[in-house]
Amino acid sequence: MTLRRVNVVILVLLAVAFLIIVQRNLLNLGDFLHKENRDAGGILPFESELSPDFRPESVRKGEEIPVVITATGERLGAVVAAINSVYQNSKANVVFTIVTLNDTVDHLKEWLSKTKLKTVKYKIVIFKPELLSGKISKDPQTLEVVKPLTFARFYLPAYIPEAEKAIYLDDDIIVQGDIQELYETNLKPGHAAAFSDDCDSATAKGIIRGAGNQNNYIGFLDFKKAAIKKLGMRANTCSFNPGVIIANLTEWKIQNITGRLEHWMELNTQEDLYSKTLAESITTPPLLIVFYKRHSNIDPMWHVRHLGNTGAGNRYSPQFVKAAKLLHWNGHYKPWGRTSSFSDVWDKWFIPDPTGKFHPVRRHAGDN
Repeated sequence: MTLRRVNVVILVLLAVAFLIIVQRNLLNLGDFLHKENRDAGGILPFESELSPDFRPESVRKGEEIPVVITATGERLGAVVAAINSVYQNSKANVVFTIVTLNDTVDHLKEWLSKTKLKTVKYKIVIFKPELLSGKISKDPQTLEVVKPLTFARFYLPAYIPEAEKAIYLDDDIIVQGDIQELYETNLKPGHAAAFSDDCDSATAKGIIRGAGNQNNYIGFLDFKKAAIKKLGMRANTCSFNPGVIIANLTEWKIQNITGRLEHWMELNTQEDLYSKTLAESITTPPLLIVFYKRHSNIDPMWHVRHLGNTGAGNRYSPQFVKAAKLLHWNGHYKPWGRTSSFSDVWDKWFIPDPTGKFHPVRRHAGDN
């Protein structure tokens, strides 16, 4: 009887020891994959979590709709308003991937966890600015050089490697329609992305007339340069706006879109390929080259643009703005600033900062 008990004790101890060994091996494997992800891509998920107050019963059912958006410290109010507008106008199972920098994470998490956005499903990803080393000009006149997150859209598959399709949104947008409708936009076979053409009738005509030909390729690229000439692109081809992207991530990886975009970034630092007189963006030209006549189109009402440009208030009627599915304040005048068209629309979706750091700037009656 004693011998049998001893044998049972020995078996139990062996089982415990076996489980401990298995657990350690699994942890080591997790650490290895964590390191491999960091070393291979340079972009490492900082955190993947639901808000601490997230309640399981509030989980939305159905296919996940990945939405990627960037968050800079000085524009967190924009991100919050954009996320709120997407979330409140849809019952779909939206999962946000918020790409940001280290110094913004704590403020962002506090804003999300202490407001009604605590029920939103999200993941925070840290963007590594060193990814851009050797790929952008050191020219101090180029404003976007100090804004590495403007290039985050080039690396979409790295943030959500398990997803086959995703939506990218700039932060200066408000979504008034059901984001699932945008997600279900049909991409043609072989197309890795869909954009809104700048020549579409809903937005471009009249708004940017004073900004040169920024609705054509010649507004972004220097067609006198040999590297551009060799591509055989037509200078009057309608450009597109990359503030909203529907990406087929499977095709993106197959076609090595990220690598090709990086190639043109690097070549520009050597040969100065971008237009100097008309366009200001240094993120758009590589996209125009890589997706030349190789992209699908987004419904114009799902990307009503130029609300941040002078004249937008005269261009669009309140009825048209109300009917739009997605509004984009691209341009110099943002809806959280002192001078902007339709800032009242943006205000409806803004959630005050619980830390008190961010405040929209509004013109008061006594201001000059």
